[in-house]
Amino acid sequence: MRAALATAALAATLAVPAMAAGPTPPATTGGPCVSHVQRGVLPAWLRAGFSSPRPRIPHALAAGGRIAGIIFGDPLTSPPRATVSNKILWVPRAPVTGITDLRISAQRMRGGRMVGRPVGRLVRGGPGPSIIDLPAAGCWRLTLRWAGHTDRLDLRYIAALG
Repeated sequence: MRAALATAALAATLAVPAMAAGPTPPATTGGPCVSHVQRGVLPAWLRAGFSSPRPRIPHALAAGGRIAGIIFGDPLTSPPRATVSNKILWVPRAPVTGITDLRISAQRMRGGRMVGRPVGRLVRGGPGPSIIDLPAAGCWRLTLRWAGHTDRLDLRYIAALG
């Protein structure tokens, strides 16, 4: 029963913007937060659905290479702009079978230290298209979980100007 309640609480936290309670841990392992958005030709495994044989679009590969985000809302901003959304198409390297969701746990970082509270996002039926708005500008470390897989990706959100 206790495990079921913990699982339900975690799912509820990830389904909406999280307002985590309790103290924020002072540090994290995993090194400094560094966003590596590439603006060149997509790797071959990310090209399905594009009409160009060598599409050039901003994208970021996760640390383990198991998933990538194709960034249609480049640059990502916080708060989101009125005319351009923070659209990210999540593409797993290995095909996903069955029904799954993409669960994102995001933590703003300053170097290798956590700043503020973590937030959760849920992409129902994902990986796939999403709008990922985060509550502040800065470098965000995203832990991505789907269909028994986990990977990590750092993304920078810049302050939106008026």
